Order: sequence, then structure tokens, then C-alpha cells
Amino acid sequence: MMACLQSYLLFVVMFSFFCPTDGHFTTTLDLCYYRGEDPHDVEYIWRAISDMVKVMEYNSTLNRFTGYTPIGIHKAEQFNADPVVLASFQTPLYFFCKYYGALAYKAGLNSNVEPSVHLRSMTPHSDRHPSMLTCSAYKFYPKQIRVTWLRNGQEVTSNMTSSEELANGDWHHQIHSYLEYTPTPGEKISCMVEHASFTEPKILHWDMSLPESGRNKIAIGASGLVLGVVFAAAGLLYYNRRKTTGGGGRELVPTSHPSQ
Repeated sequence: MMACLQSYLLFVVMFSFFCPTDGHFTTTLDLCYYRGEDPHDVEYIWRAISDMVKVMEYNSTLNRFTGYTPIGIHKAEQFNADPVVLASFQTPLYFFCKYYGALAYKAGLNSNVEPSVHLRSMTPHSDRHPSMLTCSAYKFYPKQIRVTWLRNGQEVTSNMTSSEELANGDWHHQIHSYLEYTPTPGEKISCMVEHASFTEPKILHWDMSLPESGRNKIAIGASGLVLGVVFAAAGLLYYNRRKTTGGGGRELVPTSHPSQ
């Protein structure tokens, strides 16, 4: 199951043609599935589709054809009984998938890809500590990476857990590290990531000046202040307009009183 999830489709070649004699539209697909980072660990699939229906398929791992329609089943039985046909379908496996796949791997996918690193707060997994931080690195290559926690510049060796390097399925990886802690005024907590794509370790510092709830309150308060200014400005403009027009355009005339 994991092999299927981690396989990566590197090459796809499709040929389509229309047969005017019988009015059928036929497509053949050449697929190279790579099971991991080794470009030679590949499975070649040849697939024939007629009018959007899969007719027959060849699998290099099984070195056999499988039919899915009556004519496909008949042809698959003929091809499986012919060693020359089976041998001919090994050629695209070695030439198309392994040869060109290895070239593509060395040309592009073998280069270092810098991870995207994020540091955030989350709910602790246990009641031992009131706070927990997560340091995540995404989409990096190669998979070798080191994530460590620093407390006032010193490496933390307890109350931390880390996942393995998780494959994304496209030869990139991700990793997550967790630190449970009790906040102390004045201390500095940092996440340090070391990877081949970095010329020096990347360090992210967590702002301990305010707890998460305090930051949320400030954000809400700032939003409220902005809205208040907007409504105040709108009210002032409305008042000035009414004053200029005399309140809906009617002239204001002072009431006269009869002489005493």
C-alpha cells in the first residue's frame, strides 16, 4: 500500500489515432512509475484505450498482458503466449523509463531543494506543560535534515518529539518537531533547521513577549480601532454635508415673535 502511495509518475507519453473504417478512437499510454528515489526502481505500464474504455494493459513487473474487454482478453492471451512480444515490451522499460528517467533525475531532481520552515503554537498533547510549539519543514530534498530546539541558545534534549522524514510522493519530504514547555519570562526559544540546501543553519525565534491569547486580543483590538475610525469619519462627513445643505436642502428660517 505504501509503495503505491509513494510512487511518482515521471514520464507519460500518449498516442491517439482515429480509425475512419470503423469509427473508433484509440489511445495508447506509456507510463513510468517510480517507487522511490532510485530512478532504476521503476515499473513500466503500457495501456490501450478505445473509445474511453480500457482494453488491455502490459505490466513490466509481471511481464504480462491483462485484457479488460472481450477483444482485449483475447489479444492478451495471444501476447502472453508469445515470448518475442513479451521481450519487445522490455525495451521501453530499459530505454524509455530507466535511461531517460536517470537522466532527468540527475539533471533536476538530484539538486538540493530548500525547505520552507514554519514555527507556530498549538495545544499541548499532555497536561505536563501549558504550552507547545511546532516547527515544520516542508518540500525539501534530499531527505536528510536535522531539526533541533534551542532555549536561550542551548540545545533542548527533553520534552520534545519529532516525526520521521515523511515522503510527499514527489521526491520531496516534510518533517515536524514538537516542544512542550513552561514559559519563563525573558527566555528565548528557537527552532534550528540544518539542511544541505542551507549555507548556514536556519533559526526561527518564537516571540515570548505575549501569550497566544494576548496576541489575539491585540489583533482584535486593532481591528476594532480601525473600524471605529472609519465609522467616525463617515459620521463627520454626513454631519458636514447636512450642515452645508441645511438639512435635506430646506432653508432654515428663524421664527419671528410678535412685538410685545
